[in-house]
Amino acid sequence: MTQTAVRLLAIVTLLLGLLVTPVFAANVGFEEVKIPNGAEPPLIAGIWYPTDATATSHVLGNFAQTVAADAPITGKHFPLVVMSHGGGSWYGGHYDTALALAHAGFVVAAVSHAGDTFDDQSRVLQLWRRPAHLHALVDYMLDKWRGHAQLNAARVGAFGFSNGGFTVLVAAGGVPDLSTIAPFCEAHPDHDLCEALKHAGVDLHIGASVPADAWVHDPRIKAVVVAAPAFGFAFGPVRLRGVRVPVQLWSAADDSHQPHPYYDEAVRDDLPLAPEYHVVANAGHYDFLPPCDARLSRLRPEICNSLPGFDREAFHEQFNADVVRFFEATLR
Repeated sequence: MTQTAVRLLAIVTLLLGLLVTPVFAANVGFEEVKIPNGAEPPLIAGIWYPTDATATSHVLGNFAQTVAADAPITGKHFPLVVMSHGGGSWYGGHYDTALALAHAGFVVAAVSHAGDTFDDQSRVLQLWRRPAHLHALVDYMLDKWRGHAQLNAARVGAFGFSNGGFTVLVAAGGVPDLSTIAPFCEAHPDHDLCEALKHAGVDLHIGASVPADAWVHDPRIKAVVVAAPAFGFAFGPVRLRGVRVPVQLWSAADDSHQPHPYYDEAVRDDLPLAPEYHVVANAGHYDFLPPCDARLSRLRPEICNSLPGFDREAFHEQFNADVVRFFEATLR
């Protein structure tokens, strides 16, 4: 091959690479929105997205994030990831993972589950409300959000932690049996989850009257990341057989809130398709939450303090990278 031909081939290869390699915006934009929720007050959601606008530090609850508030959306054909937080949290509960996904070219939307947030625990065990909230979030993002035309409706994923992990399993096709919760907690009253429900005065027998059609599935969701799912024992192989999308499942090896083998292991063993399964050594349940600063650690040591020797900041760098990699591979 002549030198001219070699140069021509190199130029063609470079041009083809530019055509097939996505070019992402430099920064992350953020906005808070309200989503109609029937006769109830609107659902509150946070949205992270690629932008070329200048990003600065903004307070988000007990954290600070570097974003461009209410900035223009730069780009198109974005995959969408919706997020479901754990019990007693809110839409900003996994902001660092949302930022990592947005930097990688995803649009991320997280909803605060009314009745199971830090300031409202009035409907904590009405778990069927959560998948309905997530479905409404997907509807809003694909049909009404100001950037909906810049989304790829065929590339939708979901991320959930604890109660949120339960939520995305339902959204992906699972049908739990909440009537199992009361006898489970009678047999395991020492489990932190059961103690928390008892302390909150929750009626554990609420699930006996839940009809099967109360559980809202969303076939638009093509892949899910599930971290330390709550109530894993409430499914079983028959009730998980509808989950046919790729699953990345995370387990904390020293989860005292949801101890082994009743939660994530039950889900791992009963999914019809083997998940991508990660066990995080020396991690506790709340290590899936973002690292806390010194002030928050003093205020909420139960969710901020890790076991000796566990580096939550280093773990989250790897965790977020693995979540991004998984969605990049499955939401093609």
